[in-house]
Amino acid sequence: MLRLSELKLPLDHRDEDLPEAVCRRLRIPREALRGHQLVRRSIDARRRGAIALVYCLDLDLDLPEAEHRRLLRRFRNDPHLRPSPDTHYLPAAGPGTARPLPTPRQRPLVIGAGPCGYFAALLLAQMGLRPLLLERGRPVKQRSADTFGFWKGQRPFDPESNAQFGEGGAGTFSDGKLYSQVSEDERLVRKVLEELVAAGASREILTRHRPHIGTFKLATVVRGLRRRIEELGGEVRFEARLQELLLDPEPTLEGSGPRYRLRGIRLADGEEIKAERVILAPGHSARDTFTRLQEQGVAMESKGLAIGVRIEHPQTLIDRARWGEAAGHPRLGPAEYKLVHHCSNGRAVYSFCMCPGGLVVGATSEEGCVVTNGMSQHSRNERNANSGLVVTIEPEDMDPWGRYPSDPLAGIAFQRHWERLAYVAGGSDYRAPAQRVEDFLACRPSGSEPATTDSHPLKGSYLPGLRLTSLDDCLPALVCESLREALPAFERRIPGYIGSDSLLTGVETRTSSPLRLPRDRSSLQSINVAGLYPGGEGAGYAGGILSAAIDGIKLAEALALSLPHPQHPEAPGESACDPA
Repeated sequence: MLRLSELKLPLDHRDEDLPEAVCRRLRIPREALRGHQLVRRSIDARRRGAIALVYCLDLDLDLPEAEHRRLLRRFRNDPHLRPSPDTHYLPAAGPGTARPLPTPRQRPLVIGAGPCGYFAALLLAQMGLRPLLLERGRPVKQRSADTFGFWKGQRPFDPESNAQFGEGGAGTFSDGKLYSQVSEDERLVRKVLEELVAAGASREILTRHRPHIGTFKLATVVRGLRRRIEELGGEVRFEARLQELLLDPEPTLEGSGPRYRLRGIRLADGEEIKAERVILAPGHSARDTFTRLQEQGVAMESKGLAIGVRIEHPQTLIDRARWGEAAGHPRLGPAEYKLVHHCSNGRAVYSFCMCPGGLVVGATSEEGCVVTNGMSQHSRNERNANSGLVVTIEPEDMDPWGRYPSDPLAGIAFQRHWERLAYVAGGSDYRAPAQRVEDFLACRPSGSEPATTDSHPLKGSYLPGLRLTSLDDCLPALVCESLREALPAFERRIPGYIGSDSLLTGVETRTSSPLRLPRDRSSLQSINVAGLYPGGEGAGYAGGILSAAIDGIKLAEALALSLPHPQHPEAPGESACDPA
C-alpha cells in the first residue's frame, strides 16, 4: 500500500472525481488503481473564492513489480507519496498477559476517570492486570443531571458533581476535540481513536482532520469505555475521593530531598487500599488533592498558565469570514478559527478551545466561584460561536498569591482569586459577568439593559445566566491591557470580530493545570515517590482529550513493565527514584 497526501479537489467535486485525480497525479491508468481508503480529509480555505478539499489516501495498486519500482523512483523526491505507515498498536507488555498477581498490593490503582485515567485503566485491563479505577465524582448519567440541573437553576451547585468532576473528566462538557497542538505518535493516536469508536464514537473521527465528538456523544462513549474495562476484569468505583497517599520514607543521600515509597491510599471516607503502584490522573481542578500532596511532600512545581474570557459571535459571522460565498455548504459545516497576537507588553493573546455552534457554560468546581468554558454537541448547530481568549501568565506574576518558585500552589490561589471576583461581579448567584466588546474597548461598563436589543442582537448563551458589567472588576490589569491590544488585530483577520454582535463573558481560568508533578523520564514515576505515576492534564503532561488519553496509555505501559515477572521478583527497594 502507498499513502498519497495533499491531493486537492474542488469543494463541489463528484465522488468519482477522486480516483481519477489519483491516477492523474500518479500518471497511471485507471485500471491500475484497485482501490483506495480514506485516511484523512481536511479543508484548505486560504483562498475563500476557491476552497478545496485535501485528501490523504492509502492506495491499493495493481501494477507489475517493475512498474511499481519505476513509480517509486519517479516520486522518490515527493514527500506526499510514501509507503503506508504501520499504525497498528502493540502493547509494551504484550496483549492478554493475565497472570495471578503475587499480592493484592500489586493490583494497579488508577485515580481519576478522565481521558488519562480511563485509557490507563483500559490498557491495563487489556493486558490482563484487572485495574481498580477510583473517581471522586458520579457516573456520567447522574453527573449530567447534576450539571445541567445547576445550569438551568433546577439544582444547587454540587462541588463533587459538576463540569469538572465526575465520569469522563472536564472534557465531557466541551466540544470533544480529538486533536493535539503537539506531534503525537501516530500509532498511539490511532489506538485512541479506534478505542473511542469501539466505545460508541462515530467512525468519522478516524478520517477527519480536526475530529470532535460533542458533549452528548461523549457521555455515551465514556459509558462504553467503562463497560469495556469491566468486561476485561477491571473495576470502576465512583464517589471515591482520594484523601491522601500512604507513604513510607526511603533512604536518601545527604543534601537530597525526602523520598518515599507508596504502600497505598486513604479515601475521604477513611477506607485504606493497599497498592504499590498508582496512576494519578486527577484533572486540573483537583485543588484539594494537590494541596494534600504538597503537605505530604510529593514533588511538584509551578508552571505558567493563561486566563481571560469567552468571546461569542453569531456563527454565521464566522462562517462568512472563513468560507465567504461558500458559507453553508454541506461539506464545510460550521467554521472554526485560531488566532494569536503577540502584544507589545510581551504577552501572547490566543484563542483557546474554539467551539463552533456551541454554548458558554459554567465550569466551576468550587462554591462561590465563576468559571467559563465552551461546549458544543456533535452537530454544532447552536446559533453562536464561542472561544476562549486568554493571555499568558508567568509564574512570577503570581507572587502576591505565593512566592515563585517555592510555592507550587500559587497558581491555584491566583486562579481562585479571579474566579471569586467574577462570582461577585456576576451578582453572587453563579451568573457570569459579561461585557460587550465595544464597551470593553471603550473602557466603559455595559449597561443594565437586556443583553439582546435592536442595536445589540447577540444573545449570550452562558448558563446559568449573565450580568452585564465591567470585566475590569474581575481580571488582572495586564490581561485587560493585552486583550484591548489584541482585539483590533483580530478584527483585521475576521471582519466583524469586535462589532456590535460580539460579547465577552468572564472568566476563563482553567485552560491548563497551574502546576506539574515532575516524573522520571524513563519510568514515568514521581521523582520522589516510588510507585506513583502522575499524568494527564492535572499533573501537567497533557492539554486536551487526545494528549491526555495518550499519556494514560504511556503510564499503563510503564506500570505494566515495572511489575515483577513470576520468575524474576522485584528486588527490594528497586525504583526509579532510589538514590544512585
